Amino acid sequence: MKKYASWFAFILLCLIWGSSFILMKVSSQGLTAPQIAGVRIFSAGVVFIPFALWFFRKIPRNKIGVVLLTGIFGNLLPAFLFAYAVTRIDSSLTGILNSLTPVCVIVIGALFFRLKVPAHKVTGVLLGFAGLCLLTFTRDGVDLANLGYSSLVILATFSYGLNVNIVARYLQGVNPVHGASVSLAFMTIPTAMVLWAQGFMDLPFDDPVIQWSIVNAVLLGLAASSIATTLFYFLVQKAGGLFASLVTYGVPFVAIGWGYYFGEPITWIEIGCLGIILLGVYLANRQVKPT
Repeated sequence: MKKYASWFAFILLCLIWGSSFILMKVSSQGLTAPQIAGVRIFSAGVVFIPFALWFFRKIPRNKIGVVLLTGIFGNLLPAFLFAYAVTRIDSSLTGILNSLTPVCVIVIGALFFRLKVPAHKVTGVLLGFAGLCLLTFTRDGVDLANLGYSSLVILATFSYGLNVNIVARYLQGVNPVHGASVSLAFMTIPTAMVLWAQGFMDLPFDDPVIQWSIVNAVLLGLAASSIATTLFYFLVQKAGGLFASLVTYGVPFVAIGWGYYFGEPITWIEIGCLGIILLGVYLANRQVKPT
């Protein structure tokens, strides 16, 4: 039963996170990028407020600042970067680029946290970078506008990578569910300010396009940020971090599937580039037994 529960959580995570990019794309029909990100994180934070009120006391006072940083780098900043990116590039491409996150974890760990990087991980990083370059320059040629928006996704993966290293280095001993609940609950404050500044309350809420865009943005927050966060920690606890990390391989294929369904152009070159990137991710995360 435990095995089936783990696989169910794994498949559901792939579907939720893989669908998040198309939800952002649909939301952009009636909302601006800051409004999409604001509604997403605010919705997720509201769900966690009741839990955060209880978990807050269980987090050491000297760790609260770090927990808030994880909310910024692990949720707030990537949400805005992704929201801006999908306004100009396909959701399927966004999903492919997002698969670079494990590679970014390795790179940031080596550059800023002085982690030793074995040769096979270096090979994985280089392969992932090669796949990224090939994908970027074959997608639409050297278009500076598209490169700029693609770089927002890459910056978001670096933000995720920084967050993972911060959690690993400074939040040892802090229950990850407690930390995630408190950090997301606190993110309701800056996102509420952003929504107010962006005139969200002045939108014509009787417009069906606005209504559908808001529904998708709220669903994005509830599913991709709230439910998926809980599912991921469940998966880590029940099946281990290595098995949970394999979600990285499923997410881009779900994103590509949604992109194909909505008529986004997808080429075999892009599939090949995804294969190179995922091979790099595999090598970067492969556990080598000592001889």
